[in-house]
Amino acid sequence: MLDRLPENARVAVIRLRSLGDCVLTTPALFILKQARPDLDIGVAVEPRFAAVFLDNPAVSCLLEPTIGSVCGFRPHLCLNLHGGTRSMWMTALSGATFRAGFAHHKGSWIYNCPIPRAQQILQVDRVVHTAEHLASAIFHLGAARIEVPRAKLYAASSGETKPYAVLHPVAATAEKTWPSSGFLEAAEHLKREHRLEPIFIGGPGDYLSPFQKYRTVLNRPLKETMSLLKDASMFIGNDSGPAHMAAAFQIPVIVLFGLSDPVVWAPWRTANEVLVDKNGIQNIPSRAVIAAIERLRVRA
Repeated sequence: MLDRLPENARVAVIRLRSLGDCVLTTPALFILKQARPDLDIGVAVEPRFAAVFLDNPAVSCLLEPTIGSVCGFRPHLCLNLHGGTRSMWMTALSGATFRAGFAHHKGSWIYNCPIPRAQQILQVDRVVHTAEHLASAIFHLGAARIEVPRAKLYAASSGETKPYAVLHPVAATAEKTWPSSGFLEAAEHLKREHRLEPIFIGGPGDYLSPFQKYRTVLNRPLKETMSLLKDASMFIGNDSGPAHMAAAFQIPVIVLFGLSDPVVWAPWRTANEVLVDKNGIQNIPSRAVIAAIERLRVRA
């Protein structure tokens, strides 16, 4: 289908929100731009996640997450990588000649270029990673099949002068949150054995009081968090968006999983340790995280 787009065609990619999903969309954008360097690619995204796509050479512009903004872009192709009612309306009313999205989306009748499941496109009989799932859409549209690259983020240096590790001890639900005592033990080990300053990060409404013994960075702009992750020596956290940002900067990552499937959401294309306990995240022992730190062999 990409061959049917005119020279310098405009492509609106709908990826409204969810930090990890936004980060893991960037490999698909890279593949799309590599397949057709002339394309003018706009990404419709909520402002709080827009920094994920800033300065990305594959992205020509960021679009407000509204029907009017997408229509005003006058896309030749509207590619819905989000799903859900709002994104379906945006795609349906985009005015694009070609409307593409996964056929298993509810309401996929609006697509005149339906995309089958990733397993069919990739010809595999297994659970696929989210990065593979999103990239498979671009392969189906006509891009040459390549190894799905790592996610790509662009940020300035943090300006930090001493080596440090970033820890993200919060998550959306209790079932996805490792106990604060475990994070404190890991922080002490990093400081004592590896001479790394532990820096705890959190977003709006997050509670970081248990970690006040160490430096905390709370509710900062996403671009600042990206810079902090870019220069870190290690990341330790619950399954969350910051873990995917850390992986995009190719720093060693340790992720503790609760309810999510680590096959689908593991750190993509970076040195990593994924820790899971069948009885729940609360049962992952601190010694398992400390052993993972040692296996990754991170030093200041």
